[in-house]
Amino acid sequence: MAELIETYACAPTTERGRGILISGDPKSDSILYTNNRSVVIRSLANPLQASVYGEHSHPVTVARFSPNGEWVASADVSGVVRVWGTRGDRALKNEFRPLSGRIDDLQWSPDGQRIVVSGDGRGKSFVRAFMWDTGTTIGEFDGHSRRVLSCAFKPTRPFRIVTCGEDFLVNFYEGPPFKFKLSSREHSNFVNCVRFSPDGTKFITVSSDKKGLIYDGKTGDKIGELSSENGHTGSIYALSWSPDSKHVLTVSADKTAKIWEISEDGNGKVTKTLTPPGIGGFEDMLIGCLWQNSKLLTVSLGGLFNLYPEPDKDPITFSGHMKSVSSLCCVNGEESGNEIPVLSASYDGVIVRWIPGSGFAGRVLRNENSQIKCFLVSDGEIITSAYDNKVWRVPLNGNSCGDAESIDIGTQAKDLSLWPARKLLLVGTDSGVTLLKDFKPLSVAKLGFAVTALAVSPDATEVVVGGQDGKLRVFAIEEGVLKEQAVVEKHRGAITVVKYSPDGAMFASADTNREAVVWDRVTREVKLKNMLYHTARINCLAWSPDSRLIATGSLDTTVIIYELERNASQRVTIKGAHLGGVYGLTFVGADRLVSAGEDACVRVWKIGSE
Repeated sequence: MAELIETYACAPTTERGRGILISGDPKSDSILYTNNRSVVIRSLANPLQASVYGEHSHPVTVARFSPNGEWVASADVSGVVRVWGTRGDRALKNEFRPLSGRIDDLQWSPDGQRIVVSGDGRGKSFVRAFMWDTGTTIGEFDGHSRRVLSCAFKPTRPFRIVTCGEDFLVNFYEGPPFKFKLSSREHSNFVNCVRFSPDGTKFITVSSDKKGLIYDGKTGDKIGELSSENGHTGSIYALSWSPDSKHVLTVSADKTAKIWEISEDGNGKVTKTLTPPGIGGFEDMLIGCLWQNSKLLTVSLGGLFNLYPEPDKDPITFSGHMKSVSSLCCVNGEESGNEIPVLSASYDGVIVRWIPGSGFAGRVLRNENSQIKCFLVSDGEIITSAYDNKVWRVPLNGNSCGDAESIDIGTQAKDLSLWPARKLLLVGTDSGVTLLKDFKPLSVAKLGFAVTALAVSPDATEVVVGGQDGKLRVFAIEEGVLKEQAVVEKHRGAITVVKYSPDGAMFASADTNREAVVWDRVTREVKLKNMLYHTARINCLAWSPDSRLIATGSLDTTVIIYELERNASQRVTIKGAHLGGVYGLTFVGADRLVSAGEDACVRVWKIGSE
């Protein structure tokens, strides 16, 4: 059996020039945010406690807890809203399509009976309110001519709805059934967010014109604004009220968050400015925030969370990947206590360091932020290749990197394999294998077939090369030249991955036809048969440090762990390990496996015998 012990959740999907909406549940002290097709539920008390809902067919844009915390309503770019349970198997209550285009904001009524959504109606309605159980429309929302970026439901009776958007308008509706009451055009740029105070007496709008305006919650009349003294110097993207309705948190493109005191007469003045730590550059712009209980949370464009336990305390920083994680590597020799750090790389060039037991340990910042297809870590260096003709070598020192060095191999690299002791790097290409010694060209082997995977043995005497034709070829390495020793045939699809066991006695291979094979290195006979339990191509595999277990990860979202001393039918299967497919595996101990995949999450599993 396999037990999930930690989830290193993805960061929210962000877009420059747009705010993101973080929802919270004060009772469970959890937050909701979205990444691609996933909705992430994450505990603020323990950010390692995270779960993912992945039933949407299109990228999700917003998700909200119901007032009682038992349900979540999530919406996507196609205009679909799904209402599902927060407990157990996340049962689907209902699915509606209130808008014909992207939904940008969603709010529950305080009694949990109604939902209002706003977004891009593609020429039709930009706002719609409906009953949560039947989908019945409750009102008409006229008055907007362009995409509506935000909406808010008054949390006390009499109910009101406020909307704002790209037409610079703030519209006020009475109901139910809701109908247009009045419109305000005090802003001179996109109005990004609107929120009612918890007591319902006021609401505030913030805009790309750097202003925040305060309105009466019952009548919709403007009563004041956020002071320009010590105010934001960039677009304001989001706001969140304190539970006592006396303060407001705002975030801006000027990379700061500000706490405002809202007076009884309806004006706001800055009481504190927060400048969260970042990674440098425009990615430090703040685009989302939440004030939950005593905690303050800000989110940057780069996906960095800064959690302030209280406004006067230093923040706790955590983050993750935004895009699919393509590779995982252990950083041996850099143990933190008894834990071996793990580096994960996504194709957009982001590298994140994780420490089992504590989670996010920072991003590895490279001077040359190129894309990543193949990824290796060894002896204080990172070696990468992307979708061009270059292979990069970068010195690694904690979370910082030295000056990158690159070499042009003349064609795109398909796979990398390194023997650190002799600093020998093998690069698989469409036409053969390029050998590099001390990161300088040693030789080029024109093999006459497309190399799709390769691995050098732990003693660097031979290399196994897998091809598009499904064959494995074993080469001896003699004075920097490859000499063919044998051809091994069993696979019926292109080889996707080859790995030697740590003890050097075996090697394993996998293909696009869902089969994995373990071979004896000496006899080149099959060591473990019938490893045919995936239903789609195998993307990755990993050996345990004692060469006793082998794990495979597939496009079918599952991870399968085989024990070499047992029949393949006695495997351990982890179903649904990663939404969209598993792309990275590595062991961090004899019984702990780390996996990563298309959902941009990294998970740690404890492997036990069944």
